[in-house]
Amino acid sequence: MMRRGFAAAVAVAVMGLSATGCGSGQKPSDDAKGDRPKAGAKADAEIVADGDYAGPEDLPERLAADGTTIVVGDPDAPVAVRLYEDPRCPVCEEFEVRGGAPELRRAAVRREARIEYVLASFLDDRVGGSGSKKAVNALRAALDAGKFAEYHDVLYAHQPEESVDGFTDAYLLKLAGRVEGLRGPAFDSAVKTMKYRSFVTAAEKAYERAGGAEEPGGPGTPTADINGVRIPAEYNGVLFDPEVFGTLLTRIRKDPEGWKESAF
Repeated sequence: MMRRGFAAAVAVAVMGLSATGCGSGQKPSDDAKGDRPKAGAKADAEIVADGDYAGPEDLPERLAADGTTIVVGDPDAPVAVRLYEDPRCPVCEEFEVRGGAPELRRAAVRREARIEYVLASFLDDRVGGSGSKKAVNALRAALDAGKFAEYHDVLYAHQPEESVDGFTDAYLLKLAGRVEGLRGPAFDSAVKTMKYRSFVTAAEKAYERAGGAEEPGGPGTPTADINGVRIPAEYNGVLFDPEVFGTLLTRIRKDPEGWKESAF
């Protein structure tokens, strides 16, 4: 029922896009990628209307009551997008840098959406190393400094090759230097000592639970739930088309409940 509904909502727009994700072992095809702008200050800049946040750096961010979800944006925004990501996942990088994520960030700045991040670290076990765990720990430390959203974007914009395991302490600290006000004794110590090791473990378990009985190891990354409705794996390509993803967010914002009834 729900999969047929999602197909009805976006079938025309996502025609030809394939399911992708680190969990599926696939990356978006060249046709699916297209010529997309790089994420960054210029890509995300636009006229700020009254009531909007000044920019991504002004978005409120907090740890949810479940202790594993990091929420960015207006808590009363009509659209909630829950993202499951692994920092080492190259497909997540595609989504964050050239896919739909810049549209999502702009919607958050306009108070139209909030972003709920569940950070996985399964790639360390799958391909070796500790970069995912170290990056998730560093992101949690950045949240304490009120710099999670900015640092998250920097990590994906400068993501090492998946096989290199390049998210070392030194590299994570170097990238933190690109975020004004993030570096300092507390943050640096948290990175070097893996202060948030328990958070890393708990977040990975939350990610695995999100896969349910069908995917006990987790749903693959990136995966998105929008207002509690998961984008079916076969239509995950919508995440990599900025125009389609932005249109979908707008439709849901305008009719947060009705879109489910008409689409599902």
